[in-house]
Amino acid sequence: MFKGTILFVDDEKSVLETLKKQVKNYFGNDYLYEIAESAQEAWDVIDEMIEDGQKICMIVSDWLMPNVKGDEFLINVHQKYPEIFKVILTGQADEESIEHLNITVNLHRYLRKPWDEKDLIEAIQSAIGDLYAPCNSVH
Repeated sequence: MFKGTILFVDDEKSVLETLKKQVKNYFGNDYLYEIAESAQEAWDVIDEMIEDGQKICMIVSDWLMPNVKGDEFLINVHQKYPEIFKVILTGQADEESIEHLNITVNLHRYLRKPWDEKDLIEAIQSAIGDLYAPCNSVH
């Protein structure tokens, strides 16, 4: 049974493909996995998913991207869809910036690049529950 969508946002295609592969290898076909190479592309995906009545469980976003940084993107997502779990992935942000983002968007998790696959899976599991529970998003 399809339980929702996990969206990965990063300006590096190889990072996106690796994230998607690692998560799909663990969760299988229980979730839909979408990728976006920018915040604008991510909004296009989000709008299309919402319009189609699809649930978005989680967004895993890079911090440092051209035009719109990951923190700004997640703040905007949170304002519109606060129920979506948010994870930031970065090697660039300082602790103060992460703490500010945590307070502003109720950040679920912060993962440093290069990430550990086990930590990534645990972050997703802890947000959306076990394999038998649908995501909590109302969309």
